Amino acid sequence: MTETPRPVRQSVWMEYALILPIIAAIGYTTWFFFYYHYLPQPFFYEPSGTWMDWYSLTRWSQKPGAYEIERTIYPPLSFVLMRMFSIPHCYALTYSEEARACDWLGGVALTAMWLGTVVLTFLSYRKVDRRTALPRAFAMTFGFPMIYAFERGNLLIFCYACILLGFGPLLKSAWLRWFFAGLAVNFKVYLVGAIVAPLLRRRWVAFEGMLLFTVLIYLASWYILGEGSPSQIYRNITSYSTGFGAQAALDLWFPATYLPLKTLMTGTFPIYTVVSSTMADGLVIGVTIFTRVIQASILIAAAAAWLRPEAVPPRRVVFLAIAFALSASEAGGYTEMLTLVFVFMEKRRGFERTTALYIAYFLSIPFDFTLGLLPPLVRYSYLANVEVIAQYGVGVMSLLRPGLSMIIAGLLSIQTVHEVVADIRNQGWQNRWRYRFDWPVLPGVLRPSRPRQAGEEGPR
Repeated sequence: MTETPRPVRQSVWMEYALILPIIAAIGYTTWFFFYYHYLPQPFFYEPSGTWMDWYSLTRWSQKPGAYEIERTIYPPLSFVLMRMFSIPHCYALTYSEEARACDWLGGVALTAMWLGTVVLTFLSYRKVDRRTALPRAFAMTFGFPMIYAFERGNLLIFCYACILLGFGPLLKSAWLRWFFAGLAVNFKVYLVGAIVAPLLRRRWVAFEGMLLFTVLIYLASWYILGEGSPSQIYRNITSYSTGFGAQAALDLWFPATYLPLKTLMTGTFPIYTVVSSTMADGLVIGVTIFTRVIQASILIAAAAAWLRPEAVPPRRVVFLAIAFALSASEAGGYTEMLTLVFVFMEKRRGFERTTALYIAYFLSIPFDFTLGLLPPLVRYSYLANVEVIAQYGVGVMSLLRPGLSMIIAGLLSIQTVHEVVADIRNQGWQNRWRYRFDWPVLPGVLRPSRPRQAGEEGPR
């Protein structure tokens, strides 16, 4: 009977140990809720706002004005989905909170979708590695980015499922994968990089298929909703991107990038009452340089993947595309789930990948430390249905999370370059006849040789 090698067993148990802090933090959150009747930091600072990302927009699926009045940046598919899973008469009411109390179907849809992602994630990770599937699926679906998005009722829950089906290992049919990739882009426009990523691997058919489904789904949802033209969406996205900025300390809540921190440091907020002007200017310069370095590393890794597509895992290329898009704009911290899902598909081997996995587990812990408490807030807690006195502060993890997410991108970019360079040095151009016109990059590599045809004699 063959036994599992000890290093392999140790690596598996290490990953089970890494989910213990997540379980402990979930236990603390549960105790905190039953004792104080609202969710603690890092959950959102409005206890009354549970699922409001969904309900505040669903009313615009029942009447026109999503793009002209609300000036939303969501493509029409989002509103078509919300129209399917909502009770129309509930939105004749004035306030979204009242609609939430009436429309039970939206809450059922959100809960069912989250439970569905739990199953889909486990099945996907089991396809990748059965030994580590359980801890990684638990960290992914019960970790902070996912349960935060669920608590907010964000459409990322549905988008995540589409990403998993479109770019994960579950589906064998190329047409189905293209369809779900098209759905994902129609949920979140910044995922367009994910459907362009196959071009780095010279997969033109895959790119064309995903682009075709993206356009068809958009046209169909635009027709069903009756609004959401390309010009409307472009105008609203431009307005949103140029008008975004942090105005208060609470605007630093769980960001995906350092853009809120930079705008807070350079905006109208009296930051110099807290830190010196030299420190504030240095911090802005530091995070700007750090962000540009990570973005440059992603572009270098993308170029390396284009040079040697067979040396880079396909899902790594999709990760790089999404990571670059998220680093260039502020879309909210729960978007971490769109990159972490691919990080947990990496093998726990080598410094870069192992460190990236450790950071991914760390980012999944639903816990935060505060630098200082802000004035208490009297709020209504939707989950407990009582008035509470909520106490929050400036979270340490809100400042660290964007940097740690970008460090993961930098580590996997370095790993990508290492893999490409090693493949060039070790293999040269052997067995690369279809890439025979490629630039060799490194000196001394072997040129490709034409493969022998059936029945053709080899060299004597």
